[in-house]
Amino acid sequence: MPNAWKKEKSSPLLLSFRGIFLLVLLFFLLILIFFRPLSSQNPNPNPIFLHFQIPTTNLPTGLPLLPFDCAASPQASPVFAARVEGLHYPFLYSLADFGSLPEKPHKNIVRMMKGKPFRRPEISSTIQEFLHGSKPTDGIVIDVGANVGMATFAAAAMGFRVVAFEPVFENLQRICDGVSLNRVWDRVVIFEAAASDRLGNITLHKLVGRLDNSAISATGAKLAFKSNKEIAIEVKTIPLDLVIPDNEKVLLIKIDVQGWELHVLEGAIKLLSRTKGEAPYLIYEEDERLLAASNSSRKEIREFLRSVGYDHCTQHGTDAHCTKNWD
Repeated sequence: MPNAWKKEKSSPLLLSFRGIFLLVLLFFLLILIFFRPLSSQNPNPNPIFLHFQIPTTNLPTGLPLLPFDCAASPQASPVFAARVEGLHYPFLYSLADFGSLPEKPHKNIVRMMKGKPFRRPEISSTIQEFLHGSKPTDGIVIDVGANVGMATFAAAAMGFRVVAFEPVFENLQRICDGVSLNRVWDRVVIFEAAASDRLGNITLHKLVGRLDNSAISATGAKLAFKSNKEIAIEVKTIPLDLVIPDNEKVLLIKIDVQGWELHVLEGAIKLLSRTKGEAPYLIYEEDERLLAASNSSRKEIREFLRSVGYDHCTQHGTDAHCTKNWD
């Protein structure tokens, strides 16, 4: 039926319209592919990056102390990760490359190899319970002694911005893994430094084969793991008051620094002296053995906190929770 075919055949004009339409569609697809938002392309866009550069006038070297650059840091490959169980706002955590497994691998490695999630860290659930009901615009979270990021990611998973302090390089690598895995480049700023009461350097004692329990005190570092070899490394120190701008709202400060808590608090005296309603909620480790190893005490810390208005503290295991907002 040649006539029927002729009736169905498209006219040259219709073909030209279709061709133009397809070209326009292809053009817009290319725009979407090559000019999509930076947050999905750049591994470290960090829109709050510039707000947390420490001014050169505060540093003896005259150079700014910039946040740790995860994109420029060598990472383990391949990366193995699992979901942290039992949280209302879950996140992913990585132990990175397994390498050669020891005779008794870490319990979380064993769980991962069995296809099980990580056990929920207590600090993660504590952070999320406190932040529940607050909005990310209410203020930032400060994580001092961030270790591998269990408090940092608990907050970032809820949409909160976090400023984390961690001096041990291996731990920084694990935090960077988590930043990428959880896609929180725009929420987490990390400083490769130990928060303290002065700017400079200090010797940190690190346990070989452990990502945790590093301490300023050699005695404090080995309290829990006496059989592990301890090595001394030099790390930067920075007071929180030099990092956090006066106009930045702070909702929560978590401190876990193996007995160095008093020095961290003394370096944040301006921040802690904010008025009731503006002062951050405080969670810090209060272990008398670790404090004694760093020549301080629970009594000394409580007296300092009362001097800046923190008149209500409650004990939660080895942690203290302190606030000015108690009525």
